[in-house]
Formats: sequence, C-alpha cells, structure tokens
Amino acid sequence: MKILNVNMSIDPVRGGGTAERTVQITKALSALNCDCSLLTLDIGITSELKKSLKNVKLILLKCINKRFYIPGFDFNIIKENVKNSDFVHLMGHWTLINVLVYYYIKKYKKPYSVCPAGALPFYGRSKLLKNFYNLIIGKKIIRNSDKCIGITENERYDFYSYRVPDQKIISIPNGINIEDYKFKNNQSFKKKYNISKKFILFLGRLNHIKGPDILLNAFIDLKEKIQDYQLLIIGPDEGMLDEMMKKVKSSNNFDDIIFAGYVGGQEKSKAYHAADLVVIPSRQEAMSIVVLEAGITGTPVVITDQCGFDEIGDVNGGIVVPATIEGVKSGIKEMLADPDKLVEKGNNLKQFCKRYYTWAASAKKYYEIHKQFI
Repeated sequence: MKILNVNMSIDPVRGGGTAERTVQITKALSALNCDCSLLTLDIGITSELKKSLKNVKLILLKCINKRFYIPGFDFNIIKENVKNSDFVHLMGHWTLINVLVYYYIKKYKKPYSVCPAGALPFYGRSKLLKNFYNLIIGKKIIRNSDKCIGITENERYDFYSYRVPDQKIISIPNGINIEDYKFKNNQSFKKKYNISKKFILFLGRLNHIKGPDILLNAFIDLKEKIQDYQLLIIGPDEGMLDEMMKKVKSSNNFDDIIFAGYVGGQEKSKAYHAADLVVIPSRQEAMSIVVLEAGITGTPVVITDQCGFDEIGDVNGGIVVPATIEGVKSGIKEMLADPDKLVEKGNNLKQFCKRYYTWAASAKKYYEIHKQFI
C-alpha cells in the first residue's frame, strides 16, 4: 500500500500539533508495512527529524514564502508522487500545497482523505483571504474527499458547516509515543533553567491562539497566593514575547517568570517530569497534544474548554476551565489548594493516556480507511 501524506510543514519548532501528528502517523503506518511518503516544505527539517523518518520517503518542496507557506511550483515532483500513490492524505486546510496536490488527485482519480485538525472555523487574521480560498477551492477539497478525519467528535460539526454528510466523517484522536517521554532528571533540569521553587509549565508557541498571555496574567494576579511557585514558559516566539516581557517587568515578578524559548527532545520530556502543574490556556484547539505529553509523564493539567479534551475532568486528571484569565486563575487555585492530590490526578491522567491514546492505535484506524478505498 503506497500512502502519500501531505502537510505544509513538519517543522518541530513552529509546525505545532499538526506537524507532530503528520510525522507520528507516517512513522506508525510505516511500521504497519505501508510504503509511506511524506510531502512537505523544506523548512525546519533537522537531521534528528530526518533520522526519525528513516523508513519514510521524505519529499521536500522549496518554500518561497514563509509567511504564507508558499511552495515553489515543482509540479513534476507533485505529479509523480501523487500518480504513484494508492492513497493520499491531506493535513490542514488553508494551504497552497494542498491545492496543488488536490489538482493531481483529481487528474489521476486517486482516493484521498483530509484532516483539517480544527482549522475549518475562521480564527484570527486573513478572514477575507480565507473566504476567497474557500469560495474558489477550499470547500471542494473538503467535500470531494473520500473521508473527512476529525481529531475529536466535536470537529464533526465543523464538517457539517461545509455540508459534509455524516457517513463520510470519522474521528481519529492524537496519540503519544511513551518511549519519547521516559527521560527524567528534575534536579539538573531545574538547575539549567534557574528554577528554585515548584513550578507551573506552559509549553507551546507564543501566539494568540495558544493563550500564553492568559496564563501570564493569571499567574501575576495570583502571585501573592502562590509564592512557592514559579512559571516556566517554553516555546518559540510568534509575535507575543516582547509584550509579555514588558508585562513581567512591570509586575515586579521577573525572577519567578522564566522564558526558555524552544525546548525539544529529551529536554522536553524532562520539563514535563519536573513540572508540578501544566497549564494549557488555548483559545482554540482541535485536541491538545500537550495534554497527552503531560499525561504520559504523570503531570496534572489545567486546560481550557477550547482544547478539545474535556474528558480529563471526567477521569480526575485535571480541571477544565473557560479560556479567560479568571477561568485559568480559578483552575490554578483549585489545583494548588491541595498539593497532595496533584500526584493522584497526574497518575489518573497517565493511566488514561496510556490506555486510549497511542499513535499506533490511531495509525491502525488510518490503515483501515486506506484499505477501504484502494
């Protein structure tokens, strides 16, 4: 079975959850003896990433505009790889690479699936451009697909708004690789990042949709009540760092709020293990991978009701709050009010993630879909 996976970026620094999902699903399908290719832009491709994809054909298109992820028009590369595939899977929605691949999908009558990963609703900037994209091609790509894949059941309603029939929609959640999160050394990690107290962890891109400003303001407002805690903010800047730094300086909490930039690999595993609480203050998200990463290390979480993971409240692995400063404040206060229960909640979340959320299980669902249409 020849499978072509397509995503505009698999950059581990700036690609976010969709990059992680694309890479992990491709690797897991390869482990199921599928002949996997991965078509993407040539940005953020590290030697470590290439090594992890050793059994995958990695096809790189030159990126000629990083703002809009515009690929060079290497039509022959796209044409040949679509033509030689048995099934094509498109990740994301607002991308030119999907448009180019879609053209050849239709030309060669290839079956394909789409996973927008929560991208279908309009959010943030470029609304006029997104309306135009959907009018010209975007809605056709979604409606004409053989299968629409949501990351959570709630995403089903996004597909309904594009007039996709229910029988064409399936949910396949994100997963986790347990082996990637076994690295732990709390003492050395804290020393490296000048952490002298217990700490709350944020891990994600510093952009509006991820809500780091919500957490920062909540922490500053709570500081007098949680003086035993510091805040560690991990993630690459996407336009918010300067304003957040100004806020920290004006609050006189400079020593207790640490910006670490991007952290990956073994260091990321150590960060989760060393943290006492992970807070995910997203304003919109299909299904937070950070929840799974925290969970597999046994670290409890506070998440917003926009993270697509309300189940963590049901299993007592953390707390779900509104995506507001007051909501996040109340969640942190409640979680830290009884520190002894943090370990219990973290263990509950760990068992839940181990049982239901692995990339291998998700890849098997993809495999069954591909098999139906080949």
